[in-house]
Parts: sequence; structure tokens; C-alpha cells
Amino acid sequence: MSLLEVERVASFYGDFQALFDVSVRVDEGETVAVIGANGAGKSTLLRTVAGLMGRGRGSVVFDGRPLDGVPTYRRLGLGIAMVPEGRRIFPSLTVEENLKVGARRDRPGDWGVGAVLELFPALAGMRDRPGTLLSGGEQQMLAIGRALMANPRLLLLDEVSLGLAPLVVRRIYEALPRIRAAGATVVVVEQDIGQALAAADRVYCLLEGRVALQGRPADLTREQITGAYFGVSA
Repeated sequence: MSLLEVERVASFYGDFQALFDVSVRVDEGETVAVIGANGAGKSTLLRTVAGLMGRGRGSVVFDGRPLDGVPTYRRLGLGIAMVPEGRRIFPSLTVEENLKVGARRDRPGDWGVGAVLELFPALAGMRDRPGTLLSGGEQQMLAIGRALMANPRLLLLDEVSLGLAPLVVRRIYEALPRIRAAGATVVVVEQDIGQALAAADRVYCLLEGRVALQGRPADLTREQITGAYFGVSA
């Protein structure tokens, strides 16, 4: 059953068109990866779903409900949480305070401070540490934990591995099955093709604001993925 349906969406930054009739389907309980080079439109797609930018045309439907005109904070209340590129940790707040900022008490679920620290043990001894004193990997874990505090049905992860050491990236991806088991459907934007294909049930490749390829990783050849990613003939 589809949890998210993006249908022929066009999105703009002023006069610049970033997405061209993009259609994406995300089924309940799966992990969908969105890959592509810099400027392909991956982050724009997530921002459009989260309500952080307007659409020129097309539709976004979440759990059967059209989201046209629904502001970002109400989308969070419906169960859509986003981890933005760059983490956006509140520098004046501690780890625990950053987590509590993400909590929505009107959404049922098991995610709380204790559950997040169990998911990311590296943060467990840092509850009182300011966000500015965390490493990049620790900040990424904190940003994911902050989003989980809202007990989302749909978790949007934007450039989750960007600038992080391979060991940290592996630990973050190892957490995804537990996040899914707790009831979240995941959409992850990635430039790391290997990580994306290993984690995803299905993958979409964007090229210059358009869907160049989609399918299940097992059904796609390396040549097809490379061609769609770089815009060259397979």
C-alpha cells in the first residue's frame, strides 16, 4: 500500500525549475533510495514532500491525503519528519535538549530520549554536551534521533553520509532496520550508490530534475545505473 505518492511534480527556486514532472511512489514499510549527482534535484524532492518549498504543479499525497496547502509543521503532525542536509543541530542546546525539541507529544510511538540513545550508543555519554562539541558523525546521529522523537511514519534522510567517515556511515545504515521495525518508512537521499543500493527496497535515480531510472536494485544492472546517474548511454 502506498504511503507517499508524488505525481508529476514540478518545483521551482524563483524562475529556476529544479524538478520536471517527477513521480515517486513509496510503499508503507519500505526503504526507498533517491540517488543522483549534485544538482540532480534530490534534496528539492525531499523539501517538496516536507512542505519546505512550493510546487509549480503536480500533487503530493500522504496516506491518501493530498498535501496541497498543508504547511510543514502540520505535515510533521501527520507523521512526516525530515533530517536536513547539514544536520542543522541547535548549537546552543545540549544533546538531550536537541532531542527534546523534536518531540511531538500528540504523536503516539515508542521513540523517546532513552530509545534514541539506545539506537545510537555513541550519544549516550553526551546528554549534557553542547551540539557544537559533537563530531560530524555524532551530529548526524543526533539529527536522526531528533527526527525520530516525532515518531514519524515517514522519515526523510537528506544526504545522510555526506562528509562522514565510512565507519560512521556504516553505523548509521545499520540503524535503519531498527528504525523500520519501529514503524517508520524511510526515504534516503544519497550520492553513495553502493550504500543506497544495499539499503533500499527500491531506488530512483534523478538526472537534471527528472527521473532517469527506477526499480529494485536486484533488477538494475551497473551499466543502467551508471548511465542514468551520469546521463550517458549504457
